[in-house]
Amino acid sequence: MPYPILYIVIPCYNEQDVLPVTAPLFLKQLKKMSEAGLCSPDSRILFVNDGSKDRTWQIITDLSAQNEHFCGICLSRNRGHQNALLAGLMSARLKADVTISIDCDGQDDIGAMSEMLRCYADGCEVVYGVRSSRKTDSFFKRFTAQSFYRLMQSMGVQTVFNHADYRLLSRRALDGLAQFREVNLFLRGMVPLVGYRCTSVYYERHERLAGKSHYPLRKMLAFALDGVTSLSVKPLQLITGLGSIISIVGFFAIVWAIFEAFSGNTVAGWTSTVCIVCFLGGVQLLCLGVIGEYIGKIYSEVKHRPRFIISETTDSTEPVQDRT
Repeated sequence: MPYPILYIVIPCYNEQDVLPVTAPLFLKQLKKMSEAGLCSPDSRILFVNDGSKDRTWQIITDLSAQNEHFCGICLSRNRGHQNALLAGLMSARLKADVTISIDCDGQDDIGAMSEMLRCYADGCEVVYGVRSSRKTDSFFKRFTAQSFYRLMQSMGVQTVFNHADYRLLSRRALDGLAQFREVNLFLRGMVPLVGYRCTSVYYERHERLAGKSHYPLRKMLAFALDGVTSLSVKPLQLITGLGSIISIVGFFAIVWAIFEAFSGNTVAGWTSTVCIVCFLGGVQLLCLGVIGEYIGKIYSEVKHRPRFIISETTDSTEPVQDRT
């Protein structure tokens, strides 16, 4: 069996500071794996420019001109990390036997790619890169991340604990992922739904080599909300349960109020009235907000708008046939 053609897919958004640092590291790792017989010499490093506003795309085109192992695609506008990653995976799907997705900031251990390819050679279609610890994170970052994964689990979303988007996908797994047509993407929850044989490779995560993180707290919270509402209806079920409990409590409150009225013990009370109105009003608005979030997701899905549009590419490689 010939060595598999590997595409390392790297989403980029305003990464002009870190790309010149990490691109040579990716190339060195690719050559190392090729020399070890883990992948074909025709393998590539595919950068996906997610509508960057700095010199990111210029750097990618320069890298492509300097070395044939570098290539890139440019999205017509900023679509977000998940859409950019999917664009790279779907572009590589027709040209590679296997892909490995990774961020360009150098925090994920690129040396773990070799072990991922060994797992692929042993028959695994999906290999997850999993952090072995979070020693480099601040207490707040560690607490919020762990809370995120526990929340996903409680909501019934199948995810791999401490796994982000560092993973290997075979061409067969990519074909399965391509059948998922939703616009609201949460790849960490979608990939496990593809199925096939999978395993995990554990690694230590490092500090960012250059530049600044593009995931502040606001984006992390929005990402978590997208994950829950895209892959779970548990919040709607919780609303139903909450509504049932409040209805039961309300029924007994009505019975008590009628009993007190007939007993002549009623006293006009402003505080109790305001508390009840505020409580029920708050619960109703919260429930409407959750329902509205799902309606918004439905609105986005039924439009069937493209998840990404590629405006430019430097990859002239011809699609390959299935060599399995």
